[in-house]
Amino acid sequence: MSAVAEARSLVAELHAELVRSGLVVWTMGNLSARVPGEELIVIKPSGVGYDALTPESMVVVDLAGAVVEGDLAPSSDTATHAYIYRELHHVGGIVHTHSTYATAWAAHGLPIPCALTGQADEFGGDIPVGPFARIGGEEIGVGVVETLRASRSPAVLMRSHGVFTIGASARDALKAAVMCEDTARTMLLARVLGEPPRLDQADVDALYARYQNVYGQR
Repeated sequence: MSAVAEARSLVAELHAELVRSGLVVWTMGNLSARVPGEELIVIKPSGVGYDALTPESMVVVDLAGAVVEGDLAPSSDTATHAYIYRELHHVGGIVHTHSTYATAWAAHGLPIPCALTGQADEFGGDIPVGPFARIGGEEIGVGVVETLRASRSPAVLMRSHGVFTIGASARDALKAAVMCEDTARTMLLARVLGEPPRLDQADVDALYARYQNVYGQR
């Protein structure tokens, strides 16, 4: 199987995971993957329901967002994804959702403060907020890149919009999106009892280093 075909299959599979994880509704949200060794991206087609997605329906675009392969129009967020890939060369996958709890924070333009060990592990501190930008061009991508360059977080809450996550692979970006929504939900519930105390920065740094370098199978 070619690298493009493998990426098509993976992107279709992970879109189904977005649905199973409760991160998307209707046709909103999208996921993309960089094709290894190529200047190409595989991304979801625009406005197509998740149950209708197949490897063959995925759209291949170049790093300028122009369609290279596919019979369908690519996601309306293609310019955003392409900009992020051009600017952040370590990124191999991007996820965009309007997941309920994380988007509630984005609606208020509020970062999610780091008061949980799990958040320190995955995000290395607060989950930041990026600026408002209209959909359709590169402006959202510019905001995502500028915000994440100043943070260890693989997730950003774009003001009045939703969530973008990045990863070394598309699966890593999906994990960050799942963990972002879980953190947003827990922290919103915690605030019912009052403002949760932040973790000390030294503890955040130690937790992040352990999780990123020691945790799991190596």
